[in-house]
Amino acid sequence: MASVPNHSELLHKLRQIDRQGYKCYKEIRGAYRYPGFVLHIDHVQGDPFAAPTRVCAVVPVQGRIPEAFLDDAVERTAVEDFLGRRFKSVKTSLVKGHRGIGKSGMIDIEAGTQKVLRRNAVVIAGGEIAFRFVVGLPAAGRTILGKEAAAMLSGEIPGIIAETLQIPREALTRFVHSVRDQETLRQALASRGLVAFVADGAILPRVSGVDDRPLAGGVPFVSPESLRVTLPAPHAGQISGMGIPEGVTLIVGGGFHGKSTLLNALQMGVYNHIPGDGRERVVTLPDAVKIRAADGRYIEKVDISPFIHDLPFGKDTRAFSTDNASGSTSQATGIMEALEADGRVLLMDEDTSATNFMIRDERMQRLVPRGKEPITPFVDKVRQLYTDHGVSTILVMGGSGDYFDVADTVVMMDTYRPRDVTQNTREIARLFPSGREREGGDAFGTIRHRVPLRRSFDPSRGKRDVKIDAKGLFMLLFGHTAIDLKDMEQLADVSQTRSIGYLIHYAAQRYVDGRTTLSEILDRVFEDLSRGGLDILTPYRTGNLSLPRKMEAAQAINRMRTLRVAP
Repeated sequence: MASVPNHSELLHKLRQIDRQGYKCYKEIRGAYRYPGFVLHIDHVQGDPFAAPTRVCAVVPVQGRIPEAFLDDAVERTAVEDFLGRRFKSVKTSLVKGHRGIGKSGMIDIEAGTQKVLRRNAVVIAGGEIAFRFVVGLPAAGRTILGKEAAAMLSGEIPGIIAETLQIPREALTRFVHSVRDQETLRQALASRGLVAFVADGAILPRVSGVDDRPLAGGVPFVSPESLRVTLPAPHAGQISGMGIPEGVTLIVGGGFHGKSTLLNALQMGVYNHIPGDGRERVVTLPDAVKIRAADGRYIEKVDISPFIHDLPFGKDTRAFSTDNASGSTSQATGIMEALEADGRVLLMDEDTSATNFMIRDERMQRLVPRGKEPITPFVDKVRQLYTDHGVSTILVMGGSGDYFDVADTVVMMDTYRPRDVTQNTREIARLFPSGREREGGDAFGTIRHRVPLRRSFDPSRGKRDVKIDAKGLFMLLFGHTAIDLKDMEQLADVSQTRSIGYLIHYAAQRYVDGRTTLSEILDRVFEDLSRGGLDILTPYRTGNLSLPRKMEAAQAINRMRTLRVAP
């Protein structure tokens, strides 16, 4: 640190370039020593409307965080997440705001909303805390506002850092303990033969479809006695709630009674949540995958023959390709791609499924003979998925009682309260047989693993060798390729979307060799991320990435219209 210039040098530079052209801001790039921290100005924006300036404040840990929290990877992630949220809250109260045109005057950090994700906005390593954030350097037109920049860099930022580091120990402990409890609950599922758990007292409804905060006055969840289990948590003690067992589970009930709300909570239960979210004790196995129909999506040589075969004109469904998938082919593809990526729990909602993929009732079977129908409905494969491959399914179903014949567990949502109606449905199935014939044979079929080719992944665009950007949560730009992710419902943050783009480029450079399967490639990438963190994905320091799951990375690659796989 002795060789790092004092922050007074930064003030001197700002005075010199005051009222000059915006490009002169490039002169302030470098590191500066402040009382208690070092500020690194890593990248200076080219104009007031460009991506803001990237900066990093590095602070010694020096006993600010309990060492026990830093020895555990899960708890360290919780601490980093907590500090990022605290930084954002503090800066909101301290930053003056707009100072000129474009992004002038902004100070911001990627801090997330309701999910606790592994991010690189705050990184604790080597005895230091690194806060990575962005600053909009002030300008009037294209003229530098040096005095305003000095107020930000030598006034507001030191104030934000100082107040952020006044860490409320009780709140930090509560946050970290909550995250640790969630992770422990999730880790306990498999040993208890469960795929998911919803604690008593959980608040599942959200404010709206675009506001993920808990709904004020939401009905607290109460488990049916027959499904109640108690799981141990290291800090909260014994927690009771509804355990969803392995196998085939139906969620039924009338419209607007909470079926899809429960499923949504389960699909996001693959992530930890902040304390007070209402869903912080709703946990699902980490390899659960939400599947839906996605009309118009791209498919590259996926074996969908367990569900679809004998297409007209002899089209091969063992290596099925299309630029414009139907609802049924896209849903069949989504399942097979999930299995290829080692998914072990499928989550489905009839509202977002292709009807002809889900069921073919007795009357339709009599009208259209089996030899004329290439689709084997999911109702005839869901049981085989579990018996042959150990893959469980949780399915929201309100329109077809034919699924009663294949369900292990049936939960009815009644004004947001669950009831176990498994025995009722078995009695109904006995009294009122469906009359339909089973289709699709006695075995599920083969799960084939594909090998992607290197030419699939070109991130270049114009004069840039690598151009990767997230345009919102569900749109990723990879070179000239726009990847539509709108049917990937388990994405939680745009920083995950951005990370997936860099992850694809990283994988292509290192592991795509024409011999290694997609699943193996992603396993190697995530092993690297486990050891090296998110920083391995980019050639320079950023603070706008968060860790996606293997499932979302595979889904994004499969939606690339440039994807080509070995024959």
